[in-house]
Amino acid sequence: MATEDSSQIKQDRIENVHEGQLTRQIETQTAKIPSINYLMLAVGSMGISAFTSLVLKNRSLGNFFGLWVPSLLVIGMYNKLVKIEAHLDRQLMH
Repeated sequence: MATEDSSQIKQDRIENVHEGQLTRQIETQTAKIPSINYLMLAVGSMGISAFTSLVLKNRSLGNFFGLWVPSLLVIGMYNKLVKIEAHLDRQLMH
């Protein structure tokens, strides 16, 4: 009985989700990018920030590059969540 109820809840959730066409297109394109790329960009941004701050002695430019790190990590997490959701949706459809 519990399995039947949870299946119905999942099916209702899928039917109630209405995304815009633009959102789906963006998610389709960004899902093609490996999630590790966002992590590499974030680490690269940290390195550039440290180099700019410590070697070039330009603290404000170093802060500029350093501020990109959290944004890149959040975008990478969103990308991963989209992929997981798509995988779960495909499993539920079968």
